[in-house]
Amino acid sequence: MSTVRLLRPHGRKIMHAVMAKKKPAKAPKAKEQHEQTLAFPIIGMGASAGGLEAFEQFFRQMPPASGMAFVLITHLDPGHVSLMTEIMQRATAMPVAEAKDQVRVAPDHIYVIPPAREMSIFHGTLQVNVPEAPRGQRMPIDCFLRSLAEEQGERAIGVILSGTGTDGTLGLRAIHGAGGVSFVQDPATAKYDGMPASAIQSGFATYVLPAEKMPELIITYVRTSFGKKVKSVTIIPAVANNLTRILMLLRARTGNDFSLYKKSTILRRLERRLSIHSIEDLDTYARYLQDHPEEVRVLAKEFLINVTSFFRDPAAFAVLKEDILPQLCADKPENDALRIWVPGCSTGEEAYSIAIVLREHMYAAGKEFKVQIYGTDIDEETIAKARTGVYPPNVAADISAERLKRFFIREEGGYRVKKDIREVIVFAVQNVIKDPPFTKMDLVSCRNLLIYLEAELQVRLIATFRYALKPGGILFLSPSESIGDQNDFFKQVSKKWKFYRATASVSPHIPATVRPIIGGGEQAAQDLDEALRKVTKTNFAELAERALLQSYAPPSVVTDARGNILYVHGDTGKYLRPAPGQASLNVIDMAREGLTLGIKSAVLKVAVEKGPVVCPGLSVKTDGGS
Repeated sequence: MSTVRLLRPHGRKIMHAVMAKKKPAKAPKAKEQHEQTLAFPIIGMGASAGGLEAFEQFFRQMPPASGMAFVLITHLDPGHVSLMTEIMQRATAMPVAEAKDQVRVAPDHIYVIPPAREMSIFHGTLQVNVPEAPRGQRMPIDCFLRSLAEEQGERAIGVILSGTGTDGTLGLRAIHGAGGVSFVQDPATAKYDGMPASAIQSGFATYVLPAEKMPELIITYVRTSFGKKVKSVTIIPAVANNLTRILMLLRARTGNDFSLYKKSTILRRLERRLSIHSIEDLDTYARYLQDHPEEVRVLAKEFLINVTSFFRDPAAFAVLKEDILPQLCADKPENDALRIWVPGCSTGEEAYSIAIVLREHMYAAGKEFKVQIYGTDIDEETIAKARTGVYPPNVAADISAERLKRFFIREEGGYRVKKDIREVIVFAVQNVIKDPPFTKMDLVSCRNLLIYLEAELQVRLIATFRYALKPGGILFLSPSESIGDQNDFFKQVSKKWKFYRATASVSPHIPATVRPIIGGGEQAAQDLDEALRKVTKTNFAELAERALLQSYAPPSVVTDARGNILYVHGDTGKYLRPAPGQASLNVIDMAREGLTLGIKSAVLKVAVEKGPVVCPGLSVKTDGGS
């Protein structure tokens, strides 16, 4: 038997161990050989204005034989000859060279991007290309860091130094999502703080410190943690107890249950938080969480991994536009809305991308459909960002010039999605694991969520998505996800881009995903199913709540035909208040000034017409104004 331990930065041991039999070495496969040749760290470094000074501060403290490779991405003036290689060579004994296309990266070398070029990395070689985007829209740092995240995964290391604008932020987002780490210059020490500040505000900066302090920490990280994969392991009892304490604390404080997230993901994210706070073990960190509520919120966001982009996998969106949407719309009755659900939508890029290709299809077909798109996510902050529809200028790298012009408005801070696209999407906070799912959906797009979850939860969510879809509806997953063995419920439409068509087979019961993961037990689940089947003993509050959740309503009330309130959803205090005199629960009597006539008219019309009634433009007077 042999013991494998993963060490943490500063020489401290991580809090778990794996026991495995020692096996004779085998000849490496092609993929393994590739991984072995890239076993050394590749550091992607981005800077613009003031960056040369920051680079010099960094490399004066970096030993020439660190075993790392460094790729420097800057915003160089295409009209001037770059002297950066010569200047950088004075700050280090490492060879410094302007990068050439197809050059293989080697340790203890520095590669500098040429002027008027963009660069990426693929299988250990640098890809130097002429950029397609106009100069003002180029984001070369994002371009390289995103390719580094895809290439290196959890071994990716990104550095953001002095500069203006937001270039690098989306690159760090990709590195964060892959499980890598980032080092961002302390804005107080940067000549220009725009890029560092943007990276920090985005929440994707692992470490924030002066440029000259970074080398020591990077060396420590590489020596103790780089390339040490956290695999599915049998966790020793002491670690299991502390991990349970942390997960229970997260559930109690945030309402989110991470117990069926992949343990490798959880341990890797915990390792990062321990390292940032210089905490040695999970027991100490659990106590730290008890005393620091803000850290609980930060840790929960670490687990959520909000990583997305516009038109991710463009070829998949081409299939969606050219094949999938025309089929879904072909037999759609004129008064029937096309219903789409995007669970785990993060900051909204996926939902907006689908809305855009749908609008393009309708324009090309010369037809207009009613469209209802629901974007949901567990994270309130990301949903708030999604609702604004405002994105940094970096997103131009993922959106064609034609789409930018047609569907976005250029603003000082970036781009805003136009109103006609925003209006077809409702963004709402929802926990897809335990909250009731939407139903009667034509399309469910859930991409890069399942990969972070244990197999048991993946199965339950796939069942939920089938429950949500109409027969013939489409499930859209990422290339790295699949429906597993649930072939009775789906028929494959595109093997490469993971489109699946829902069959007529579906369980009549509420999927297990609406039940709590921890607690309750099977009997509680059976009781829930039984209660929902007893239509003769209707629980009106439960039905109302379910109906309101389906539409993700704001503060609402359900009344009878006379306006008597039967059920209240959310905080209605800004619209209703107790009527003076004898107590009344009639919504007309309780309406605040400005609402009375509108509500009275709406109640009467609904009772007669049996359909939706809207009274727009009402001004409600409250204690603090209107």
